[in-house]
Amino acid sequence: MDVVAACRAFVAVSGHGSFTSGAAAAGIPQSVASRRIAALEKHFGARLFDRSSRAVRLTSFGQDMLPSARRLVDLADAMGDDAERARMRPLRVAVPEICPPHRLADLVVAARRQRMHLEVRPAGPQERARLCRTLEVGAGIVAVPEAAAAWRVPLGLAARTPFPAPTVFLETLRSGRARTQARRRILVQPEDDVAHLRDPLTRAGQSAGLVPAQVTVASSLVDAAAAALDSPDLLLCSHQQAEDFGLHWRPLAGPRLLRGYDVAAGVREDLDQIGTVLYGDIARCLGAPDGHPGSAGGRAPGDRSPGGPA
Repeated sequence: MDVVAACRAFVAVSGHGSFTSGAAAAGIPQSVASRRIAALEKHFGARLFDRSSRAVRLTSFGQDMLPSARRLVDLADAMGDDAERARMRPLRVAVPEICPPHRLADLVVAARRQRMHLEVRPAGPQERARLCRTLEVGAGIVAVPEAAAAWRVPLGLAARTPFPAPTVFLETLRSGRARTQARRRILVQPEDDVAHLRDPLTRAGQSAGLVPAQVTVASSLVDAAAAALDSPDLLLCSHQQAEDFGLHWRPLAGPRLLRGYDVAAGVREDLDQIGTVLYGDIARCLGAPDGHPGSAGGRAPGDRSPGGPA
């Protein structure tokens, strides 16, 4: 027996003095109200109403039980209100600051349709890891190596002029013999200033004969994109970013560079919802191919620290 539903019918009928009117006020058929009250009477072992006349009157036992029934119904209603407020409480999520605002807005809308209320906080990779560790956010999209990633974003080089070949070989960026020939730089944006991306690119550049200054970390994505738009320099970025800035993009012939992302969350339920229900929406924010969730599955408390050393 649903005691709360039975008490709700009991309170409604007692307040209206009629099974018909009380059932209508409770939003249930009269037959349902009668069954619930009969079940409640059987449960307590005594009658709540005197049905000997047309008027429905409380028995002395019913009068004694009515205050408790009202308290139970009021408590159930209060719990429902508390649950709704808890569902409406925003979940703060640290996201890459490179995510375009309009795609983040689409993500927030998609979450609301799933009864999740996200409050996104754009930040760089090191800051996102810190926010998750200190629990200043409930969850974060953190940078991880490709093998541990749920989302993977291929990187390449972007320039203001078209490339002559379908892939870019780093050897083609070596300086010529003429001292006046400018060295084309590869500009690394802060989002990619992490060891699992920066170090392989640096080693590959050295092997290809590039001077150290040709692979440099920019102070911001805006500065890096502006340099690529206004000079022969190349921006290391995703295909989506290149399109957003109106740059020509080609993948590197080597090394194979991919941004890796995973979810870190303080609560397993938040981790599961973000990593599965919102997987495609997050993929579009990151510029990742929209496929099925990866096998990494995110991290909850007790797992290794998000982000790792940069």
